[in-house]
Amino acid sequence: MKKLRLLSVLTFLLSLSIAVQAQDESAQFTNHGVQLTASMIQGSLFVEDNSGRTLIYTVVRGEPAHLLGFDVDSKKLLLDIPLPKADGVWDLAQASDGSLYIPGANGSLFKHSPGTQEIEDLGIVLEGETYLWNLTAGFDGEVFGATYPGCRIFRYHPDQGFSDVGNGPIVEGENYVRSLAFHHRTGLLYAGVGSHAHLIEIDPKSGNKNSLLPEKYQEKEFVYSLEIIPGKNGEDRLFALLTAGHETLVYNLKTKKFEQEIKGMDMKAITSDKAGKHVFHTFNSNLVAFNPKKPYKKNKVLLDGSGSANAFLYRENGELLMLSSGANLIKYNVKTKTSEKTKLEIPGQPIPINAITYGPDGKIWTGGYLAGGHASFDPSTGIHQEFKGLDQTEGMAVFGNEIYIGIYPKGKFYVLDTEKGWDVLDQNPKFLGQIEGQSRSFALTAIPDVKKMAFGMIPEYGKLGGALVIYDIDSEELQTFDQPIPKQGISGLIYNKGLLVGGTTISGGLGKMPETKVAKLFVWDIEKAEVKSELTPVAGASAITGLIEGPDGNVWGMADGTLFIFDVENNNIVSNHKLYDFPEFKSHIWRSAFLVLHTDGNIYGTDNKMLFKIDPLTKEFTKIAEDTGLLVMDNEGTLFFRKATELWSYKPKVD
Repeated sequence: MKKLRLLSVLTFLLSLSIAVQAQDESAQFTNHGVQLTASMIQGSLFVEDNSGRTLIYTVVRGEPAHLLGFDVDSKKLLLDIPLPKADGVWDLAQASDGSLYIPGANGSLFKHSPGTQEIEDLGIVLEGETYLWNLTAGFDGEVFGATYPGCRIFRYHPDQGFSDVGNGPIVEGENYVRSLAFHHRTGLLYAGVGSHAHLIEIDPKSGNKNSLLPEKYQEKEFVYSLEIIPGKNGEDRLFALLTAGHETLVYNLKTKKFEQEIKGMDMKAITSDKAGKHVFHTFNSNLVAFNPKKPYKKNKVLLDGSGSANAFLYRENGELLMLSSGANLIKYNVKTKTSEKTKLEIPGQPIPINAITYGPDGKIWTGGYLAGGHASFDPSTGIHQEFKGLDQTEGMAVFGNEIYIGIYPKGKFYVLDTEKGWDVLDQNPKFLGQIEGQSRSFALTAIPDVKKMAFGMIPEYGKLGGALVIYDIDSEELQTFDQPIPKQGISGLIYNKGLLVGGTTISGGLGKMPETKVAKLFVWDIEKAEVKSELTPVAGASAITGLIEGPDGNVWGMADGTLFIFDVENNNIVSNHKLYDFPEFKSHIWRSAFLVLHTDGNIYGTDNKMLFKIDPLTKEFTKIAEDTGLLVMDNEGTLFFRKATELWSYKPKVD
């Protein structure tokens, strides 16, 4: 365990030093800096420090994420400290000894004493667990946490360290323990599992488990959130949010019965008065109270426009504190019905570039992960602009003066007219629709001959089989063709010689392992709307990506480190060329290689965190740089790619 007193300025200076060194070593590289920032807050919690002062802690997403602490009375920012190697935090928990625990998105657990300026990195909770979700406090200073991808629960005690509560997966074959709640009256844990929903009751001492979720709800994706509300005579209630859909089940922990199902309830945070007579939460951005013993239709709106709650604290004097997802600190007096709202100043943090394209306006357009947002960079002027309003972009493609955008979650599509100003309220970008059961579109391509766009899809969590979606630009209609290749997603698309060529991945949505062994290449007949042919370009490959038209007019692509050339007219693989070793398949591959044909005659690409060059004649492979991803080329022959949150460019030397 190592104590960290980390300052943002030191991190910035270090990254600046590295960038300058890189540019000194080769004038061909240029760092254009951070493109996307966000003030998206996630895990939040009201706590008291040793002096009795009430604080609100929250985590702002970024690389790295930052733990922020505010004084509730003065609204002053008291703490702003980075969380090493963690880009976000979904939850916070305060143990019975007063310690604050922070579950890092990198698999590490952090510890903080409220009111101080230090954090403690406790390390990776369990070997192989790369992501932490919810935390809940138990007895005697212990905390429990939920993990991915092993579907496990860890326990941490300051004197005993980490242990595996379930001695392996809580549910065999699942990846996520997404939510946790600890019942102090009985000492039992409740775990919400996905991406096939399970609600599990666990005795953390014996490891004994009991499945609670009724059969009719087991087709859901996740038990996404869990909260326990105290009640009279031991009738405490467990609230469980189910996805997909948006139902909250209310389970009486004394009678062991599910009492009701509530539609549309916001479950990021709920609380109650001491007796549990009034449960407070948000619904449609309003603060709401209801009596859990009565049907939910009797709920009462207390405050309009409160926003969605990230955290609550109910005080015995009748004052309800709330932090909204929009960083508004709200004080609502239940007795006097008066309220006070203050916008907290959340320092923006750099977020990773998740998608990139070269726009028809001559600008490099990027989309952000996970907080969303977009940015443009003009290579001719160096001017950079940020644009808010859309969620996480997975892929972008150009047709005419427009950029088509694939958005996660829920398989949504937008189009941006680059000749008009960005204005989401004025429908630029314009929403085109979304596809039920589909989640992400990484593969997009234009079909200019018939004025259509093609989107290749990855399905929702826990599902296999991605759809091919065709958008008719004139009629503004979306057509969906389910699983051109059964049980495989679509990871690459290109229009070549009048035909649409698709590459697949054996992966589906998260939480579902593949049931097929090798990725396929398929040819889609646009007029007949059917698969014309399919073949296996590279034996044993898990995904086909980076499809381009090569110097010979054929389709060139990558499959797990192997370059292949496909002749559409003769429907055959011309040749294969292994270029580099590829990591062993673990959980999923949705995208991998990006290729461009340069004006110097070479092919440049990124894959496996490398920037590289391929000689089209000899197929000689040359590694150029490390820690890179994504790739586009402008009209001047300059290559643009990402390094985490930064946009970089590379200008090949002209011989």
